[in-house]
Parts: sequence; structure tokens; C-alpha cells
Amino acid sequence: MTAETDTQTTTVYRVTGMTCGHCEGAVTNEISALAGVSTVKAVAATGEVTVVSTAPLADEDVRAAVDEAGYEFAGRV
Repeated sequence: MTAETDTQTTTVYRVTGMTCGHCEGAVTNEISALAGVSTVKAVAATGEVTVVSTAPLADEDVRAAVDEAGYEFAGRV
């Protein structure tokens, strides 16, 4: 899911393998480092990661960040 406003884009991704707060933090830290990202909210219980950015992000960039954190990018919700 992607929603765009005049200044920000909100996209929800599915990430598998997260089981706890540490997992959420690792994914959040890696995705937060991507250019243009304003906020990241990862929820281990649902596997959803909500990202607010100044422009749409390339799925490949998000996948690389999730891989770096040690989890699996499963696409957009």
C-alpha cells in the first residue's frame, strides 16, 4: 500500500522474521538510513513496516536495508 500527499509518501511493507523489539529496532535503523525517509514504524507482531518518506522508495533499496538488518523483505502490503 502506498499513499501520497503533497509532501510525503507513506508505504507499508511486509517483512518476515521479526519476532521482538530488537528486530523492530534493527529494521527501523536500516530503513531510516535511506535517503528521504522521515519515519519508520516496524511491528513484529504483524510483520508490517510503515515508512514515511519525501518520495517513493525503490523496493530494491528497501529490500537491501531489510537484508542488511537480517530479515526478509516480502513486498508491499
